[in-house]
Order: sequence, then C-alpha cells, then structure tokens
Amino acid sequence: MPPTTEKTRRAPQRPGDRVFAGASTGAGVLILVILAGVAAFLVSEAWPALWASPDEIPGDDDSLVLYVWPLLFGTLLSAILALAVATPLAVAIALFITHYAPRRLAVALGYLIDLLAAVPSIIFGLWGVAVLAPRTVDPSQWLADNLGFIPLFEGPASATGRTMLVAVIVLAVMILPIITAVVREAFLQTPRLHEEASLALGATRWEMIRMAVLPFGRSAIIGGAMLGLGRALGETMAIAIVLSVSGGVTFNLISSGNPSSIAANIALRFPESSGIDVNVLIASGLVLFAVTLFVNMGARAVINRRRDFSGAN
Repeated sequence: MPPTTEKTRRAPQRPGDRVFAGASTGAGVLILVILAGVAAFLVSEAWPALWASPDEIPGDDDSLVLYVWPLLFGTLLSAILALAVATPLAVAIALFITHYAPRRLAVALGYLIDLLAAVPSIIFGLWGVAVLAPRTVDPSQWLADNLGFIPLFEGPASATGRTMLVAVIVLAVMILPIITAVVREAFLQTPRLHEEASLALGATRWEMIRMAVLPFGRSAIIGGAMLGLGRALGETMAIAIVLSVSGGVTFNLISSGNPSSIAANIALRFPESSGIDVNVLIASGLVLFAVTLFVNMGARAVINRRRDFSGAN
C-alpha cells in the first residue's frame, strides 16, 4: 500500500471552487494593476513638470516645490484639524449608540449616521458657504479680539466667513460617518464576558467602558481616524466652494487669506490649463496620491494588527 502523501489526502477541487479561486485572484491582481497604472500615468504626465524651467512654472514660484508646498500645507492643515474635531465626536457617538441609547433610538441613529456619508460633498460645501460661514463671522471676531495671541486665531477676522475654520468644520462633518461606522462596529464586537466581568467586580458603566471597551477598540479608533484622514485629504468641491484662497502658508484659521488644497486647486485650474500647466497640476496630484496612499496603508496596517484578536486570547 503506497504511503499517504499530502496530495493524496487533499480533497479534489470542484470546478466551481477553481472558478471562484481564479476570479478572486484575478480581482486582487486587477486592483494592483489599476493602482500601478494610475501611479505610472501620474509619473509619466508629471515628468515634464519635474524638469521644467522656473519660467514655465505657473504663478510667481521659482520651482515646482514652491508651487506645491502651499497646496500641500493647506491640504494637511485642513485634514488634520478636521480629524482632531471629528475623532472625539465619532467615539462619543459610537459609545452612545452601542452602550447608552435605547435599542430603537440606537438603530435610528445608526441609519442617520450612515446616510450622512451619502450626502454629496458639494451639498456640504453649499451648506458651509450659505449657512455656516455667515454664523462664524461674529465668533471669529471674538476669537481675534480675545485669543489673537494664538497663531490659529491671529486675525484679522474675515467679513465673509469663508475661512479655513469653516472648511475644517465642513470636513469634520464629512468624515464623521466614516470614523463612527468603524468605531461603532469595533465597540459592538467587544467580548461580552469582558464587560460582564468588569460590572461584576463593581465597576460603573463608564469604568467598564474605560477598562474593557476602549482598550478593545483602540486600534479601530486609530484605523477609522486614518481612513477619515484619507477622505479629508482628497476632498475637492467643499474646499473649493468654502475657501477664500490667497495661496500663502499660514496657520491663521479666521482670516480671508487661506492656503488652498491640492485637490481643490486642480479642480479649479485644470479646465483652463494647457501645456506645462497641466503637467504641473498632475505633479501636484502625484504628491496627493502618495500622501493618501501612505495614509491608507497605515490605516490598513493598524487594523490588521487586531484582526485575529478574540475574547479567548
């Protein structure tokens, strides 16, 4: 009798299994091919701008770096501040839905938060300009008068309200559903035994959340925040509608002079550009592509760290 080998022990695959495995592998490879194709397109189209003379760079900048740097600064400033505003709110909303709200109210709030993610970005931009901006004029003046020693509120305050502060608030509202959805699912997966053990030892509800729920969802909070950051970095229309752009680099959030973002700058200038100007815009898009890719890869790495966690290990 011949010895049993790995090949003889392995069950034969059915045709449907082979088709499904091939389709899944092909889909994964296709994603990598598309990503590589986008990167190759951006590099090839941006290459003339990388070697262009200073006279060919649009505006008054002497190099491509000086052209892209204010745009990158505005992109990072608005996205990071929006993340700082949205993340605590998302965690609080997720905790309320999963551990405080009655079941019917929690279900309704979950649906509303999910529907908020489906609102087009241009609607958020119009809301920011028509509703939010006029209401921030007086508070911005108060901030300039009383907290002007802080670089963020140095002033002078804008008379129209089209400031980086409004853009940050709009971006925070836009990324709030993304972070909330990720954190909420993580909190719902907290091992029930951990929660019951904390309560049985005499912990209050908040102490149970602090000792059992938040540590379990820490990686989800970080991963959701980084996914929201990736969303904020690529936002276009809301920033283009809200901001009054001056092109300078400043931390001032309440003045009428604000740095633009890479995506908004491309959307506003691309229809009127030609020749080397198009290559310069694509080069700035390549920078945004690299930053966004790095952020999403970091988020995926953080989420995968807790992929195999369970209440038993």
